[in-house]
Amino acid sequence: MIKKKISSDKMAALVVEAIEDRKGENIKVLDLRKLDHAVTDFFVICDAQSSTQVNAIFESIDEKIKKKLGEDPYAVEGTQEGLWILMDYVNVVVHIFKPETRNFYRLEALWADAKSVNI
Repeated sequence: MIKKKISSDKMAALVVEAIEDRKGENIKVLDLRKLDHAVTDFFVICDAQSSTQVNAIFESIDEKIKKKLGEDPYAVEGTQEGLWILMDYVNVVVHIFKPETRNFYRLEALWADAKSVNI
């Protein structure tokens, strides 16, 4: 069976929906497609107030993307600690942070050249 290519825009939009379903906060979508050194098309970044919420958002995203697009993440990091979970879907990379961890890493500042978009 030939797999249909999924647009990164559509995947990013579904990720945002899944985050909103679990009351994730401070959602930011960074469009990296016009940057020469970009590792992906989009970063989707959000806050969760507890480790429990971090994991709930992770599960919501995983479930929604599997159900709607039939995709599994290429890689997942941080599920044990619950401070920051990274989900790598190749063209969309999701960062689910507790606020203090997000402030420490400051991804938006590191990728300040990226365009922030509303999805």
